[in-house]
Amino acid sequence: MTRNLLLGALLSMLVLLMALVSFVWTPYDHVAMNIPAKLQPPDAEHWLGTDHFGRDMFSMIMVGARTSIAVALVAVGIGMLLGVPLGLAAAARKGSWLDEVIMRGNDLVFAFPSLVIAILITAVLGAGAVNAIIAIGIFNIPVFARITRGAALSLWERDFILAARVAGKSGARISFEHILPNVMNLLIVQGTIQFSLGILAEAGLSYVGLGAQPPTPSWGRMLADAQTMVSIAPHLALVPGVAIVLTVLGLNLMGDGLRDYLDPRLRVSRA
Repeated sequence: MTRNLLLGALLSMLVLLMALVSFVWTPYDHVAMNIPAKLQPPDAEHWLGTDHFGRDMFSMIMVGARTSIAVALVAVGIGMLLGVPLGLAAAARKGSWLDEVIMRGNDLVFAFPSLVIAILITAVLGAGAVNAIIAIGIFNIPVFARITRGAALSLWERDFILAARVAGKSGARISFEHILPNVMNLLIVQGTIQFSLGILAEAGLSYVGLGAQPPTPSWGRMLADAQTMVSIAPHLALVPGVAIVLTVLGLNLMGDGLRDYLDPRLRVSRA
């Protein structure tokens, strides 16, 4: 395994473990207010300090981790579940009207920044974690469709695919029995990258008030709440900011390491 893969996996597992532990234990109730203890810096009692309502920051970070992971994970799942079949269908019918419709739809979505699309969708559907999932998931669909189509096109000319066609297998059967297993490594790597982007998108939506709603903690909303108090309590911004940076960094390192580990050409070059 590469160093990037090990370091990325370690950071990602720590965040995942923190999110899982938050279901059964947190140092304090993440919604309990303690006004006399507000804006306390990190100390032995509150490891990461308290916010402007006296809530324990470490408890909120733990619960916020599961919010970010849940939103990003389901959104990436939606993108893969719908985007991969579309990409396989477009590759199998290259040059047909179906291919043109799918790819021009992808171009239309890619013409706008992802966060702008997410803001527009959540503004129409309303704020909330579910609508954030839908918004991020919709943008992930063309990402996976284009990645799948590009990888599948190079496989359709291979001898083993020609043999499957001669054997009488349909395009759909070839796509799922022969094409999909051969592009799965690429999809896993891309899924890891989109997962990190999903966490950033969720934080961005929560920052502008369109993500998870109170009292559910969200790293993005914690940053938004801290922006007027940075000068008197810098830990309010540093704590969620560092959490986002470390999580995204870990996922990107893991994606980069998985690419190196799963690509046989890179394994040969390292040998």
